[in-house]
Amino acid sequence: MLIRPLSAPAAAGEAPLDAAAPALDLRGVALGFGGTPVLEGIDLALEPGRVLALLGPSGCGKTTLLRLVAGLIAPDRGTIAIAGRTVAEAAKALPPEARGLGMVFQDYALWPHLSVAGNVAFPLEMRGIARAEREARAQAALARVGLGALGARRPAELSGGQQQRVAIARAIVAEPRLVLFDEPLSNLDRALRESMIEEIAALVAELGLTALYVTHDHAEAFSLADRVAVMRAGRIVQCAPPETLVAAPADAGVARFLRLGAVLPVTREADGWHLAGGARIASAEAAPAELSGAAAEVLIPPAALTLAPPGTADLDARIRRSLFRGDGHLATLELSGGHEIQLLLPQRPTPGETLGLRLIPGALRWFPPSPTERTSR
Repeated sequence: MLIRPLSAPAAAGEAPLDAAAPALDLRGVALGFGGTPVLEGIDLALEPGRVLALLGPSGCGKTTLLRLVAGLIAPDRGTIAIAGRTVAEAAKALPPEARGLGMVFQDYALWPHLSVAGNVAFPLEMRGIARAEREARAQAALARVGLGALGARRPAELSGGQQQRVAIARAIVAEPRLVLFDEPLSNLDRALRESMIEEIAALVAELGLTALYVTHDHAEAFSLADRVAVMRAGRIVQCAPPETLVAAPADAGVARFLRLGAVLPVTREADGWHLAGGARIASAEAAPAELSGAAAEVLIPPAALTLAPPGTADLDARIRRSLFRGDGHLATLELSGGHEIQLLLPQRPTPGETLGLRLIPGALRWFPPSPTERTSR
């Protein structure tokens, strides 16, 4: 897409930023490629000093939305404002360097021929800051991420985790109004990723950063963000604090993506709600009144299940397999009708064994049937 730049005011006459405005404000943002919609009706507001995560599977549009905020592409419709200043509207946009952003990429994007300190200082050099000041600020940024003694090294001499810290130091060296994180931990192994989540969270809190964080990992998003925007097929289907997403997912797709439990199809029959092709799980009155049709989906979270003595069970389940997780054995259970659920058991179960389960009706979450969805980019 050809982007026509906005008319940027001269520095002397530039309108001051609005301290009371959201750090990031998107209204009615839409974008398509080749006639195919990629983002539709995106409305988001991010308050200063907060972290908002864009969470969703590959192809949901989260990276495209980040590129819009960064200034790498322009929206077809809608506006993007940073600290009260419009930086993008239909088919025109301020370039990235005029937006006051810091960026952290998943592939680090470090210059191999520059030292670590040179990489961190590079954004300051592009702004024309004097050498002595940029060297001092680069060293301070490296010290904040625990790499104060490694400024003279080359990126190739560092581990993957250390290179990621260099990328973060470079993003914060100019004290940006907004930092964009594009799946920065996706290339790290699990142990290092968990460690880096804690480090990023500590840095964000210490520096009072405002951040937009893109990830496909809900545990990562929940650990870092004050609010999480769950995306699907180019739309935001729910934006809420992590606790709200867990307690009240907006639909079956959100519950399924966040792995909150088993989301199973059910049908209304004369004696109540039944698993599709299987057992009765609830009375007809258990579902919300708005579910007036003959089909629905139900979320059965782990908290809705307890083991039941023989003869008192609501459901019978056959052990298919189990995995030891340190805090217990995560068992995959098969219900009648071929449906599967998972339950953490204190002792290793025997494959093929049948367990009785009791349902807690108040812990179930009910949804209309999920529609067929398209994918985005």
